[in-house]
Amino acid sequence: MAAMSKVLLTGFEPYGKTPINPAEQVAKALDGAVIGGAQVQSLIVPNSFFQCIEVVCAAIAETQPQAVVMLGEYGGRAMITLERLGQNLNDGRRYDLLDNAGASLQDVMTVPGGPAAHYATLPIRAIVRDLRAAGVPADISDTAATFCCNHLLYGVLHHIATQGLQVRAGWIHLPHLPAVAALEENLGAPSMSVETATLGVKTAIASLQANPVDGEIPIRSRMQI
Repeated sequence: MAAMSKVLLTGFEPYGKTPINPAEQVAKALDGAVIGGAQVQSLIVPNSFFQCIEVVCAAIAETQPQAVVMLGEYGGRAMITLERLGQNLNDGRRYDLLDNAGASLQDVMTVPGGPAAHYATLPIRAIVRDLRAAGVPADISDTAATFCCNHLLYGVLHHIATQGLQVRAGWIHLPHLPAVAALEENLGAPSMSVETATLGVKTAIASLQANPVDGEIPIRSRMQI
């Protein structure tokens, strides 16, 4: 019998002004699940520059997954968003944010001398199509911003590329949880329940398993995000 494929699912811990991170909650909810014939192994990642890359790369070496799906929060977005690429630039100061180790980076490259960007290798069109079919608002994003989410995405994609690993990888951003959107400093921000976010990520993993290559059907967007 062939060994079951593995998906490493990562989620960031609370950070900044987010006391409850949907990425952590969804990753915990799906840990150990079997989705589309793949065993999900979840990992909660420190929201700290460079350390987060080391932790995930070590987990890749240990678990030998066929895919890595990374989760983070993007406050202000109303939909689940699939990131197209990670860029080789960090600028947390523009958000007035420190990482959880107290670091504040501005115009610092994740990999000095590395490519300007790496494209995610998840089937993002197919995933967005399947999320919408499941009743979960979703879209493709062309920017993962310049804080720890983009940093980890770029770092992991660079590691996979330079090591020649046959591993698909990418990033899914989740909206605020309702409890975070209800905070006074976030009033008016959109939110999504942990149940809907979990359904979205579960659907995304199933779509990943069902689509070894991405579809060519256009994914219409109402706005550029």
